[in-house]
Amino acid sequence: MKKIWLAGLSGAALGLVFSTQLAGPIVAQETDEQSSVYEQLDLFGDIFERIRSSYVEEVDEKKLIQSAINGMLASLDPHSSYLPPDDFDDMRVQTKGEFGGLGIEVTQEDGFVKVVTPMDGTPAAEAGMQPNDLITHVDGESVLGLTLNDAVDLMRGPVGSSINITVVREGVDEPFDVEITRETIKIAAVRSRLEDGVVVLRVSTFNEQTYPNLQEQLAELVEEAGGMSEVTGVVLDLRNNPGGLLTQAIEVTDAFLESGEIVSTRGRDPRDSERYNATPGDLTDGKPVVVVINGGSASASEIVAGALKDHHRAVIIGTQSFGKGSVQTIMPVQGDGAMRLTTARYYTPSGRSIQALGVAPDIIVEPVPVDQAAAEEPEETRPARRTEADLRGSLENDSLTEDEKKILEEDRTRKEETARLRKEDYQLSYAIDILRGLAVLGNNN
Repeated sequence: MKKIWLAGLSGAALGLVFSTQLAGPIVAQETDEQSSVYEQLDLFGDIFERIRSSYVEEVDEKKLIQSAINGMLASLDPHSSYLPPDDFDDMRVQTKGEFGGLGIEVTQEDGFVKVVTPMDGTPAAEAGMQPNDLITHVDGESVLGLTLNDAVDLMRGPVGSSINITVVREGVDEPFDVEITRETIKIAAVRSRLEDGVVVLRVSTFNEQTYPNLQEQLAELVEEAGGMSEVTGVVLDLRNNPGGLLTQAIEVTDAFLESGEIVSTRGRDPRDSERYNATPGDLTDGKPVVVVINGGSASASEIVAGALKDHHRAVIIGTQSFGKGSVQTIMPVQGDGAMRLTTARYYTPSGRSIQALGVAPDIIVEPVPVDQAAAEEPEETRPARRTEADLRGSLENDSLTEDEKKILEEDRTRKEETARLRKEDYQLSYAIDILRGLAVLGNNN
């Protein structure tokens, strides 16, 4: 205690010496700044009172104040906003994986609502909404000039009701309308399947169920494959995943790492900076991993892809991700509402921010357009391939047993299945092919 007291006393004495020279200008500057803030608050109060008393129609005072709060937050960045009590309740429900609505993640750009991504299996996805679509009108009403919250409110409505959205899409000459019926949306955070020894994990969002679902389904598929020794590798599909809970992104990344930094967050105050590190235990025992991303992969998805890329733990394929490198904190406020405020930027383990840049894939793989795949000549109309075995009197292969021939035939059948998958999902089939190549290299080492 004595040492602390002495240190305090020394500081006070030094402060007294400097105050003779500097306190005047500093105090004056702080006073001027405070005075300016109070003047602006007085201005706000004055305008509020004039609107309330003199506007041509009677105004809803509560709505007026909420609009002012929204305007203040919207002036900061596209992701800061005020959540009235109903919206706050909806947000808490969404993180649990079930809610009513259209199923699109949106942001704001140039005054219009921009689609980050439609969520898998939702009305928006089934109606054909795509990442980067711009929504200009909702049921004929323009969203230009509205805050993001107000625009989203226009799209809300009871389950079972329809909405007409006017969309501007790059590559399409004219705006067009999309009719969507609102539904109760149940988000399956993780869907999985086994493709010839390759575990495919499709992660559509990062809610409270994401890591538990991933851990459970990975274990089930490993067992189905006959054990980890029979698993070729893992495809982590993060396409059109708009993000979600930071904690879940960290846990999912940790599932594939033994050690090292996953992500760091840095706020304005250095004391608010955080670093999150992996804990020992790779759920895949070091099996090769390929991550698939696209322009709809945002925020938490980019944390996962960026960390696995920086640690050279996965090959990243697909197209450039969305580029949302900021962290929002939900702060409850008076009246049962909340404020969503951008409080930090996040950085990948290499110290790089992905804000406005996104995660660049190691291998760019564009999706094959559906119309292009449909235009390909049907297999049954192609001329049959002729090989040596088709020639009359050709010699038989005497180096293979019947069992070995059977194994080769099964292997060829599996590869043909993957080839057929290219027509359905070119990016995913590419990821599986890469894993097979990595597995071959690993076996040769």
